[in-house]
Amino acid sequence: MKVGTTVSGLLLVDKPQGWTSHDAVARTRRLAGTRKVGHAGTLDPMATGLLILGINSSTRLLTYVVGLDKEYLATIRLGTSTTTDDAEGEELARASVDAVAAVTPKAVAAGIGALTGAIAQQPSSVSAIKIDGKRAYARVRAGEEVDLPARPVTVSAFELLSLTPGDGFLDLEVRVECSSGTYIRALARDLGAALDVGGHLTSLRRTRIGPFGIDMAQPLAELDVAAGLIGPTDAATRILGRLDLTEQQAIDLGHGKRIAVDGAVGTDAEAGTAVPVGPVAAVAPDGRLVGLVEYRGDHAKSLLNFPLDQVADAPQTVAAPKATA
Repeated sequence: MKVGTTVSGLLLVDKPQGWTSHDAVARTRRLAGTRKVGHAGTLDPMATGLLILGINSSTRLLTYVVGLDKEYLATIRLGTSTTTDDAEGEELARASVDAVAAVTPKAVAAGIGALTGAIAQQPSSVSAIKIDGKRAYARVRAGEEVDLPARPVTVSAFELLSLTPGDGFLDLEVRVECSSGTYIRALARDLGAALDVGGHLTSLRRTRIGPFGIDMAQPLAELDVAAGLIGPTDAATRILGRLDLTEQQAIDLGHGKRIAVDGAVGTDAEAGTAVPVGPVAAVAPDGRLVGLVEYRGDHAKSLLNFPLDQVADAPQTVAAPKATA
């Protein structure tokens, strides 16, 4: 079922293995009847799980989705390193059966602990990071050597769920909560290197992005855009917080004017001066998302206005995500 091109919102999709994020966007464009579809946070074809899509004007919200923290379930195979740090790459090195057998649960726990918290992580050379306007993976495929600098990331949780020995390998089922920009396959690579046996990722499933859980998502093959769409107001307030406006404030913001607000002052601790706070979703009395605002002292200034291309009905709501193990 196609929805009208005037509809706007976020769509949560459960991407299957083998599909690219671009494939998911292309399918959604056909189903939604609009070219204005984008995604927040690429998932490799090997990976499955949560992909957040923006429809029409709500593509503007994707900027704020990209930076949210994420949760993954993954399988790390110790004993072999690959060119891509995952199962799709060519084998680089294989540890001896004895070396893998000598890896103890205590050593694994210590290695995981060292990769938890604020760390410096070197992204995989086949990541989507751009170097002089060209993706790193494209440079690697063209035969170039790519050495990306380490960057600060935060791994807030790195939990070992199970440990299964195999014939010359050791599979670890893990759960990871991390900041945006963290590469799970780089964690697999670095854990294997720390244990002197090598490691790579054999499966990856994204289960959460910020407040949006995989339990809210529709399988891509069964996608119903109209039924699954999260309206702009609900989406924006879940991500950014909410400022309820009066009718006059909604009109003034729509015209680019600043509005007076109470109790919304951010303060520079050193200078003692007001600093901008936001963005925050500004909502009209009828539930319409007027735009995103930034608090400046006792006033709010519009950062981005939203057009009236939203669902005509009252803003759609979705259930809060279930707690994950």
